Amino acid sequence: MTSEPIRDPVADPLLTPQNSALVVIDYQPSQVQTVASIDHELLTRNIVSVARLGKAYGLPIVLSTVNVANGQGPTIPELREVLADSVEIDRSQINSWEDVDFRRAVEATGRKKLIMTALWTEVCLAFPTLDALRDGYEVFPVVDAVGGTSPEAHRAGLERIVQAGAQPIGWVSLACELQRDWARTDTVPDVVDIVLTSRLLKGL
Repeated sequence: MTSEPIRDPVADPLLTPQNSALVVIDYQPSQVQTVASIDHELLTRNIVSVARLGKAYGLPIVLSTVNVANGQGPTIPELREVLADSVEIDRSQINSWEDVDFRRAVEATGRKKLIMTALWTEVCLAFPTLDALRDGYEVFPVVDAVGGTSPEAHRAGLERIVQAGAQPIGWVSLACELQRDWARTDTVPDVVDIVLTSRLLKGL
């Protein structure tokens, strides 16, 4: 049993810890409460698992909120705990790509593959995804860690960005794509805990 040499982790067409960044947009109480396409507890568990994966693989992480300065609640506590060392970029724009600080933070990662998560699918995921694609980024929306205001709106949002070139993934496939080889033992304990011990083997 022999593993192939690791492909160039920057040029690899698949996601690697060296070529991708995680973008997390608007996981705030009011947004979560109005999601109608996925169970709220499952949504929270899934985005927390995505964030844990981002931390385990050392991905650059861009975290943004909308309108906290004007009274909206900040990032939900379960997610904020995992991303405690990430600066929240608050903005007034619905489309985060139209916020200069947000866009600069994405550019500063130096990565062209964006693992994109946001609430809601049809708005805060769709708009920056479409703009990022036009600006030459590859975008990978994590379909089971996002949610829309209705099942139809969620599906329409995903269809819109996929037609524009986004590449949908699930949170488990994200974990396996970043890990790629069980012989890469440094991250095996984390990925096994995040995916299996804490979630799938518990039926969560």
